[in-house]
Amino acid sequence: MAELRQPPYPTVLKPYGQSLVALAARRPEIVCLSGDLTRQCEIDLFADAFPDRFVHAGMAEANMMGIAGALARDGFIPFVHTFGVFATRRPLDQIINAIAFPRLPVRIIGFMPGVSSPGGPSHQAIDDVALMRALPNLTVVDVADAVEVRQVAAAIADVDGPVYVRLKRGEIPVIFGDEHRLRLDRADVLRRGDDVALFASGMMLAPALAAAALLERHGVSVSLVNVPVIKPLDAATVVNVAAAARVVVTAENHTIVGGLGSAVAEALAEAGLGRPLRRIGLRDTFAEGARSAPYLFAKYGLSTQAIVDAAWTALGNRAPAPAAGTAPAEDGEYSPV
Repeated sequence: MAELRQPPYPTVLKPYGQSLVALAARRPEIVCLSGDLTRQCEIDLFADAFPDRFVHAGMAEANMMGIAGALARDGFIPFVHTFGVFATRRPLDQIINAIAFPRLPVRIIGFMPGVSSPGGPSHQAIDDVALMRALPNLTVVDVADAVEVRQVAAAIADVDGPVYVRLKRGEIPVIFGDEHRLRLDRADVLRRGDDVALFASGMMLAPALAAAALLERHGVSVSLVNVPVIKPLDAATVVNVAAAARVVVTAENHTIVGGLGSAVAEALAEAGLGRPLRRIGLRDTFAEGARSAPYLFAKYGLSTQAIVDAAWTALGNRAPAPAAGTAPAEDGEYSPV
């Protein structure tokens, strides 16, 4: 089992930007594109290090995807950067026709996934996984912490076809130990249990870890699986872990329609495995704007308590679910809601 730190988690700044620069130093075919959010997507570091391989495409995401497709046809590996909502909804037709259909090696990096942005529906990518997962040829990745963020650029560099990656912006928690390796071909089973099979992706891994620990302290045995790749889903691990449990819970920073919960449900149904399923995520609604992302995670049920409640009631417990607390976090630390 992987080494896991305990909350509150230490945080780091710009792990993705630093790792992309290090990768590009070894790979001259890598080029970087920005949709007018250069500093916000950590690629000011790339622009400073390799100005002749940096393209500022401006606030014109559809055109940026066309440029990326053209560069890929000419032998480059373009990494395209903007906020997740602008990387998926706005240029969807260009992604389909200029990138996904010709199966070109474009890497689309979408920052501020789900309700990690307090900026309201125009800035919250709550449907990006569903959109990208529906496209043929496209790999969809949702990394959980700074250790995986540091590894993701190198991990996707040589994937056959386009890739979409979700990345948290700002201070990134360090959850895994340094020995952890991001694998694109399998999900990570972090703990084994026989009551609840809990599958989490991206920013929801931290509250899933807290929920699993709380449930275990109250006599509920939990399997916890980190799912960094939502498409292609590691269906074999999903079915294997779910088969050993009584109920299944999924947790994602996304609408429950079309994302991780849907992918897990499809895998279970296709395997003929019947288990009660509870999906944690936005329940077919747009979120509101707010002053902080933690407020939104709590309001829309993307919290440790929501995961605990879902697992507890799915098991048929009549007593109230255990109450989840939050580990106090200082500056430079991160605790899940």
